[in-house]
Amino acid sequence: MLALRLLNVVAPAYFLCISLVTFVLQLFLFLPSMREDPAAAPLFSPALLHGALFLFLSTNALGNYVLVIQNSPDDLDACQGTLARKAPCPPSSTHFCRVCSRVTLRHDHHCFFTGNCIGSRNMRNFVLFCLYTSLACLYSMVAGVAYISAVLSISFAHPLAFLTLLPTSISQFFSGAVLGSEMFVILMLYLWFAIGLACAGFCCHQLLLILRGQTRHQVRKGVAVRARPWRKNLQEVFGKRWLLGLLVPMFYVGGENSKHQDK
Repeated sequence: MLALRLLNVVAPAYFLCISLVTFVLQLFLFLPSMREDPAAAPLFSPALLHGALFLFLSTNALGNYVLVIQNSPDDLDACQGTLARKAPCPPSSTHFCRVCSRVTLRHDHHCFFTGNCIGSRNMRNFVLFCLYTSLACLYSMVAGVAYISAVLSISFAHPLAFLTLLPTSISQFFSGAVLGSEMFVILMLYLWFAIGLACAGFCCHQLLLILRGQTRHQVRKGVAVRARPWRKNLQEVFGKRWLLGLLVPMFYVGGENSKHQDK
């Protein structure tokens, strides 16, 4: 239990450190390298377009990250503490989280990277957080590949060029052909790639469960759910104004869960 509580502190700090490093690399390495094109128009320069797109992705990722933490799942006052351990609490989707020490309604799982439980109240923000984190990481990887390609004059036309980049760069780093800053960017390329794929997998898996009207907790426990149309399941989580919530980090989007919580 102590290890889980420690992980609940270390994982958010790890995510924030990766976010900070990404911002620094984008601001001081990738953007300046794109401003060196004199033929580009000022309005549609690569640096401006890149900065605007990265700002949009990172704002949505961090904004939904904050909303996941801020909008914790509803506590069930009648099932907290010792009572939650002695007797099951209706409905079957409730669960007592040992890390958070509370019972939440429609519990899905505990996310250590946010240090919070994911339930009906913050499920939409969690899915969007995974989506935009994946896009921001993969886009940063593409920008980093372009930077490394220009600095080290490496061609990534061959499909295996990215896979062989790390071992080749390590040998060149110890021989002095690759600088420390360039080696750090290369290491970040693989980290962005791994985080991007992991978050994309989480997002796809969560969307599949939402379409079925299930949670991960119900799947693990083998709880049967009432069959409903997939459109209604989506609307219950993402709300009626889903497009607005997709573009701007916000909590209330006119969904059934949000209406219930505001009462």
